[in-house]
Amino acid sequence: MDQQKPSKKRIAVIPGDGIGQEVIPQALKVVRASGADVAFSEFDWGADRYLRDGMTVPPDGFTMLGRDFDAILAGAFGDPRVKTNIHAKEILLGMRFKMDLYANVRPVRLLDAALCPLKGIEPRDVDFLVIRENTEGVYTNAGGVFKQGTADEIAIQEDINTRKGVERIIRYAFEYCECHTKLDGSPRRRVLMCDKSNAMTHAGGLWQRVFKEVGGEHPQIETQHMYVDALCMQMVRDPRPFDVIVTNNMFGDIITDLAAGLQGGLGMAASGNIHPGRTSMFEPVHGSAPPIAGKNLANPFGAILTAAMMLGHLGLTREAAKIEAAVLEAVRQKKTTQDIGGTLATREAGEWVAERVSS
Repeated sequence: MDQQKPSKKRIAVIPGDGIGQEVIPQALKVVRASGADVAFSEFDWGADRYLRDGMTVPPDGFTMLGRDFDAILAGAFGDPRVKTNIHAKEILLGMRFKMDLYANVRPVRLLDAALCPLKGIEPRDVDFLVIRENTEGVYTNAGGVFKQGTADEIAIQEDINTRKGVERIIRYAFEYCECHTKLDGSPRRRVLMCDKSNAMTHAGGLWQRVFKEVGGEHPQIETQHMYVDALCMQMVRDPRPFDVIVTNNMFGDIITDLAAGLQGGLGMAASGNIHPGRTSMFEPVHGSAPPIAGKNLANPFGAILTAAMMLGHLGLTREAAKIEAAVLEAVRQKKTTQDIGGTLATREAGEWVAERVSS
């Protein structure tokens, strides 16, 4: 008889550094309260471990994550005690690159009009997502430095774009658009490709050609193109036209931080690093925030919404919906941290959501 795969989803948890060690426990608390059939295994990879014994990731670490777990929930990485930030690079970028998590998916959703700095914008007006190529671009660290420290120093940072990498992220964007709806249940209809092809002609030409080819295979989806600078201007003038945005690694990093401002700041922003059919990693968009770390001030909602996104990815849609509804109610009742208008501390905000989910 074939042995059936256990239904319990196995989650690797890496809280990391700074506020990651405060917000991830709140996310775990909320997931447990939802009744999701999951099992957590926590790993101490981060600055504390690196400073203690010099380890960033065990030799078989990424293989083990891909083999033994259904998903990874990560916190934040970066610590001023590690000047080179080598541990953050090897852990976070290591997961993205070595596990080939090529699609960075960042939803931008406004839960309450009070959280948006734009006048006259309602929650229905901000419901789009950015799909960022996650394994190429300038983040490959290709290039080098010549005559460092002299007046003749030369620094070269190369932007790597392969046909395979560009095509698969653009296909992912169109497939996502076809298979997902907005929060109000209406279908997604448009994929916008963002680049700077008027200046970056080699890479931009590749993106333009592939976008046109793949778009032609999906005639029911409207296609659009914007230069990244024009897109940033439009995003802060009127975000309502946006639906699905696909772009390269660097531009995706920048515009999603800008977009987070539309939904209440980085403390509200969730993301997933995905390779369909493989173990994927989910992390809140915010960083480790050393100035507020350890003070019980950080907003846990980005981590909680990231955990909900992870559950949805794993097929636990009922539990994910319960968590999202509880966060929405917390925002409406101002049971939040100070950065979005409330008076609660990190743990109190997490506990409020957990109680709401379990009720």
